[in-house]
Amino acid sequence: MIRVDGRTLRCADVVAAARTEGPLEIDVSIAALRAAEHAWKLAGELSTRRVVYGRTTGVGANKDDPVESSVEHGLRLLRSHAGGSGDEMPPGQVRAMLLIRLNQLLTGRSGLSPELIGALAEAVRTGARPRVHRLGAIGTGDLAPLAEAALALTGERPWVTGHVPPVPVRAGDALAFMSSNAATLAEATLAAMRLNTLTRASHAVAALTYVALDGNPEAYATPVHEARPHAGQVACAAEMRRLLGMHQTPKPGRRIQDPFGLRAFPQVQGPALDAVHYLRDVLAVEINASTENPMISTVHNDAYHHAHFHTAYVSTALDQARATVHQVAELSVARLGDLVEPEFTGLRPFLAAGPPGSSGVMILEYVAHDALTELRQAALPATLGTAVVSRGIEDHASFSTQAARAATAACSAYQQVLACELVAAVRALRMREADLVELPVREAFDAASAVLDPGLDDRPLTGDIAAAVGVLDRLARI
Repeated sequence: MIRVDGRTLRCADVVAAARTEGPLEIDVSIAALRAAEHAWKLAGELSTRRVVYGRTTGVGANKDDPVESSVEHGLRLLRSHAGGSGDEMPPGQVRAMLLIRLNQLLTGRSGLSPELIGALAEAVRTGARPRVHRLGAIGTGDLAPLAEAALALTGERPWVTGHVPPVPVRAGDALAFMSSNAATLAEATLAAMRLNTLTRASHAVAALTYVALDGNPEAYATPVHEARPHAGQVACAAEMRRLLGMHQTPKPGRRIQDPFGLRAFPQVQGPALDAVHYLRDVLAVEINASTENPMISTVHNDAYHHAHFHTAYVSTALDQARATVHQVAELSVARLGDLVEPEFTGLRPFLAAGPPGSSGVMILEYVAHDALTELRQAALPATLGTAVVSRGIEDHASFSTQAARAATAACSAYQQVLACELVAAVRALRMREADLVELPVREAFDAASAVLDPGLDDRPLTGDIAAAVGVLDRLARI
């Protein structure tokens, strides 16, 4: 059961909604519905005695054009803004978008009519999904996708799955419904939670490589990280000590100092852990925030014009998360290079087991570097660009929408990188017959071994990589 009250929606709830095909159990707050209705009544009353953007005026550069607050004006706004293009938005993102928008509306500051809120709640509850296009936002409000969703609720646009009885658009409903970044927040939240899973899984993957390479434990020792106690770095080192059973600093490994892939892992993974944590905090605020412009305040009995539609917090947090995860992925590729090197493993080049000249896992480096290059492109900052639209009135954009899309791409690439390292680490440990019985990371080895082909002859590794991707969620929970 997901509580929808405008205050307590969690990022995990958004993921659950995205993954649920069909009906979704939601508990919509009656008190929040009443507050939203109060705001709707106040918005109508305010429109009779003062200028209210989007209700008694046009929008964008038409802000100074007086209009009659009417149903016809609202329908014109929705129809003109429902110009999304490109591919259809993925089903999970649409479901997450609808849940987030419903929750935002229940903060009680939009002035949206109770009928439209009720229809949206019914769509979320029954799993009805409107046809929404992917393109049409730049981080200053998801106008196109939300207009498409609103017109589906009114019966003017199609549903892909299910449907709800059409409801009328009331005066002032159009901008009140569109004034949100719910589609962007949906994709950002799904990506953030995936990055959270992958960064947790990367501890287990790195720990398996550590055992395969006879790593030096001093790099993870408590005294080392007490000397420079960044939160993420300390947490990473502690997790490595836990997985490797380092209740106290054990005897040094074969080398006085390991390559950076192992030795600098806490220092590089730490910023990624911190960045993903911060991103989740930002999104937790956003999905429970009132972003409608204007904001209808029943407490102050007035309307306020503002810029909550601007999502610089989201875009910069996404940029930081992708950049830090890229650095961690670079270390994973570096450790993969160590795993195919006899000097570090004591095994044959490329972990080969066949006749001389066998390639073993040679191809994994190519796959990993290909994926790392995709991740590098996805990590480029989206916030360095801007846009000037609507005849110069809207003269800045956060591009959080594009930053969220890049985060989705980063997740896909990063999991491929980790999978390549995992395949090689498990193979090396099998060939060495390493003793993992006493170590907590043994659970990770067993989970991966259960899905990875035990054969060592030269063969296509496509299936192994896919299986390794599939087990990462399990490794994140160890």
